[in-house]
Amino acid sequence: MVDTSEKERLDRARKRIAEIKGFYTHLTVYLIINTAITLMKIIGNAYYGEYFMGPFLHFSTLATWLFWGIGLFLHGVKVFSVKTIFSKEWEERQLKKIMDKDKRDKEKFS
Repeated sequence: MVDTSEKERLDRARKRIAEIKGFYTHLTVYLIINTAITLMKIIGNAYYGEYFMGPFLHFSTLATWLFWGIGLFLHGVKVFSVKTIFSKEWEERQLKKIMDKDKRDKEKFS
């Protein structure tokens, strides 16, 4: 039988694997969609006789790669970084701080 601490470790490991898998899924979709958009613009430009670099310099193509890329980068930082701004420890400190304040307020007005 698996003890509680072993079960918690297993749950954390499964959660971590799901986070990593989610990032790689996000990366794959990012590459497929943005490559497809760029290729469609290249083919469209070739059909209308425009120059090859046009799609790469067009704002809509760059914006998609850039802004989605920023989101992807932040997703990667969250998944692979040891400490983020809003870490588990930060959540626990904030929770304790709010609970202590509620307790003081309750004692003050009781």
